[in-house]
Amino acid sequence: MRVAERMAISLRTLQRWRRQFAGDGDGGDRRKGSARHVVHRLSYQERQQILVVCNEPPYASLPPAQIVPALADQGEFVASESSFYRVLHSHQQVQRRGRARPPQEPRPVPRRRADGPNQLWSWDITYLPTSVRGVWLYLYLVVDVWSRKIVAWDVHEREDAQLAADLISRACIRERISKQRQRRLILHADNGSAMRAATLEVRLEELGVLRSFSRPRVSNDNPYSEALFRTAKYRPDYPSRPFAGKEEACQWAAAFVHWYCHEHRHSAIKFVTPQQRHSGQAAAICQKRTLVYEQARQRHPRRWSRSVRCWQQPDVVWINEPPDDTTAEEELLFRQAA
Repeated sequence: MRVAERMAISLRTLQRWRRQFAGDGDGGDRRKGSARHVVHRLSYQERQQILVVCNEPPYASLPPAQIVPALADQGEFVASESSFYRVLHSHQQVQRRGRARPPQEPRPVPRRRADGPNQLWSWDITYLPTSVRGVWLYLYLVVDVWSRKIVAWDVHEREDAQLAADLISRACIRERISKQRQRRLILHADNGSAMRAATLEVRLEELGVLRSFSRPRVSNDNPYSEALFRTAKYRPDYPSRPFAGKEEACQWAAAFVHWYCHEHRHSAIKFVTPQQRHSGQAAAICQKRTLVYEQARQRHPRRWSRSVRCWQQPDVVWINEPPDDTTAEEELLFRQAA
């Protein structure tokens, strides 16, 4: 074993070599990548001929898949397509051709973490139909990811960055968000024109709010806003006919926001309302539920085969939670980025 370590080879390789030297093998180094004599390997002249052919004007802009058949039509065979590619790769001549944009590196997955209210907000804009065909109203919704509370909303006749900036400003004033906070608020959104506009960027810098964006064409990076829009539009009281105007849309939106924040028991936060979780009342409510369940179990213990239902509030909420095999160092980086 020590001999194999000194030679920087595995023990099985050393044992095989010993058998070969003893006459039990055919000899030669059969390790992957080792130097060996191959009878049918292309010669140096043949490899140079491939380079010359591929750089000739008629073939300079063609791939080997077209060069080899074209040479065969002329009664000439130099090498196979795989040999063409192998030689071109070894000389760094396999490049993207034409005016097409080269492949871009995938953007890193945005991972955002919140363990309390007003740390991570998500916002988006959705369409509301009107009685005029082709004319839409726009519903702006800003939701706190940790508590699921709608911290700001508005209805407008157009999608505009200035309107979004004013909405975020009012929400920050209402929630008392300032630059002096130890942990700055992160505003997450998709890649819409209003979300990436310079007008909104400047306003957020003044408010001390950081920006975060989804990956292009990946709706799963903004799941909380998408789920909120689905809840809004699949409610039983969502109008079956288009809105007559902005005033009617505002009335419906105000009623929906009040129901969602103060009456709706959200399944992801153990069936408490977003307002209760946002204000810090959810922990006491869930603790009381646990006590009620324990008392019911004591009265009829034979009806309970397991422990009582877990009503503990989720401590941490993620946008794109890291996988379970994440190391401690990566976890620390995610927390710092959040």
